[in-house]
Amino acid sequence: MQTYGNPDVTYGWWAGNAGVTNRAGKFIAAHAAHTGLIAFAAGASTIWEMSRFDPSIAMGHQSSIFLAHLASMGIGFDQAGVWTGENVVSIAVVHLIASMVYAGGALAHSLLFDGDLADGPVPTTKKFKLEWNNPDNQTFILGHHLLFFGVANIWFVEWARIHGIYDPAIDAVRQVEYNLNLNAIWSHQLDFLSIDSLEDVMGGHAFLAFAQIAGGAHHIATKMGSGLLGEYTTFKGSKVLSAEGILSFSLAGIGWMAIVAAFWCSQNTTVYPEAWYGEPLALKFGISPYWVDTGDVSDCTSFLGHTTRAALTNVHYYFGFFFIQGHLWHALRALGFDFRSVTRAISNLDSSRVTLEG
Repeated sequence: MQTYGNPDVTYGWWAGNAGVTNRAGKFIAAHAAHTGLIAFAAGASTIWEMSRFDPSIAMGHQSSIFLAHLASMGIGFDQAGVWTGENVVSIAVVHLIASMVYAGGALAHSLLFDGDLADGPVPTTKKFKLEWNNPDNQTFILGHHLLFFGVANIWFVEWARIHGIYDPAIDAVRQVEYNLNLNAIWSHQLDFLSIDSLEDVMGGHAFLAFAQIAGGAHHIATKMGSGLLGEYTTFKGSKVLSAEGILSFSLAGIGWMAIVAAFWCSQNTTVYPEAWYGEPLALKFGISPYWVDTGDVSDCTSFLGHTTRAALTNVHYYFGFFFIQGHLWHALRALGFDFRSVTRAISNLDSSRVTLEG
């Protein structure tokens, strides 16, 4: 974290990122705790939505964010292919149990295990110690992240192929074989909002799995400071390889994904079926962009009278917007920009104005 030249700087309890800056064990504890919170929120919210679900009202016109995602994945349907919520509560309970496991792991890493993996007794874990100014260490950890992302994509593709997912074109759950057509994947870069083929969607995920696993293997097997990429120079980002810099990259990535998801959710009815999310939205402009419902929402029971699609889209967009602002803030700090100079400049302007008026 930026210290403005003060080697003895201290942070308040609320500055959570500062507390894990140089301690990989504590960083893992924070990751596990966050994962536990997400799992708990998913499980508890699913049970809450299921408890108040009204089958006489369209799912997209109720508070049904989690139910809608499960239905899109082909979960909750009976043998006749009708959505009844079957097995939904079981999945929610699994998430609640998983949240307790993650919480236990977080507490163990926070209270019992070494704060820095470099000091731990297990040789393997020392490879994952955090050295913010060491490009070889960072690329090694990045490689493992990419491997996990790739495996997650494979799981999703195989789920669609073996179990099946909901296809709004036929209003039923069906098995989907991925279409690994590189020309189609390349062409969908500009028209992804209008994708209407689940085979193409799964093909994109299959390609992502390959790219991420290949990238992960590359990052694990090679070094940034030497080898294929040559010397790690300022041009390649050596001056911003820090805790604050990597935080800024993470915020940029999640912010951009949130904004893309907002545009996709607002229009696409193949990945976000109308049956579960509500009607497509219309984009409006005021002080900032926002999306409004286009259908009859007189029976909407939540989200201030809006559809699930409207809630998801607008919340994603504004979360993404503020994440991008956080990215810019932390990126500038990582580059060495002193934000105190801004307040000093404003103070000087005020002082000059007072002097002139006097």
